[in-house]
Amino acid sequence: MTQERWLDADQQRAWRAWLEGSALLEDALNRDLAAHGLSLSEYDILVQLSETEGRSLRMSELAGLVLHSRSRLTHTVSRMESRGLVRREPCEEDRRGVRCTLTDEGMAALVATAPHHVASVRERLVDRLDRDDFLALGAMMATVRDSLRPGSGRRP
Repeated sequence: MTQERWLDADQQRAWRAWLEGSALLEDALNRDLAAHGLSLSEYDILVQLSETEGRSLRMSELAGLVLHSRSRLTHTVSRMESRGLVRREPCEEDRRGVRCTLTDEGMAALVATAPHHVASVRERLVDRLDRDDFLALGAMMATVRDSLRPGSGRRP
């Protein structure tokens, strides 16, 4: 029989601080982006598409890059498509898949919003930590992310 490994008091405080801080940060970033007509999820999709050749990805590839279930991604992309930010079309390679492509309107929205988003990220996170702490936070979260990604070979 295995014995539970409870968090000690310091670990519990750290865990709760991360949990609450990350939720509050996400809420604040969403509010800031809402002023520009986007959610954090939509902004992430625009960024991912903008960074690919042809500004286009299969929906299955896009789902792997953003933190969405496939059904949630489909709903989000549908809303974005109705606003002219992206378009969906059958994959030319096999016609079974669907590609999501960033439109010129979507790129313009991203370009217009990016400076405001970066300022928000700086104000709410980056500039609240010294550089070494921020880089350490990034390295720590990369370790967590990499261990939890499908196919990492590590147990979540």
